[in-house]
Amino acid sequence: MPIRRYGGTIRVITTAEDLEQAIPVIRDEQVVGLDSETKPMFKKGQDHLPCLVQIATASVVYLFPLNRMEFSGALVEVLENPAVIKTGVGLAHDFTSLTRVFPFEPQNIVDLSPVAKRQGFKQSGVRNLAAQLLGFRVPKGASTSNWANPRLTQKQIVYAATDAWVCRELFLRFQQLGFLDQNGRPLPREKA
Repeated sequence: MPIRRYGGTIRVITTAEDLEQAIPVIRDEQVVGLDSETKPMFKKGQDHLPCLVQIATASVVYLFPLNRMEFSGALVEVLENPAVIKTGVGLAHDFTSLTRVFPFEPQNIVDLSPVAKRQGFKQSGVRNLAAQLLGFRVPKGASTSNWANPRLTQKQIVYAATDAWVCRELFLRFQQLGFLDQNGRPLPREKA
């Protein structure tokens, strides 16, 4: 299977002006892919807060490095906006971690993992679902890199954007296959 990476526009949000441009675009979307990255833990008992939030729209992926500037107000607005579907895989873990950085009550969330399991998929991670439903492999190389670095490498930027983009693409594919309705609600599994 071919390897795919996100090849569209990626914006790393580092200034107030960047943020002012990004939030209206995200607010106007019907569905966005969502993911977060945390510095990896190599020793038992280590615990790190999320370092990056990724949001994929139809035309651009925005990366919010949480150690670069204060994003909590803007991200809370997005995460609590009931008009925008936020989709991803394993979002419960992302949200548990993010609420340790800033409090929020997520609205209109579609976690694709339980939907995939309900449809009979044994493996419901991003990479497995991308291979089975989108026909390509997603590289995992940068997943254990240091997301707390003040400056992300190009490899990290593309990796992070790809994860959020794939989540959005999987959501759209789930709709095409009849796993979700137009509002992102799971549909019953069809009997064979």
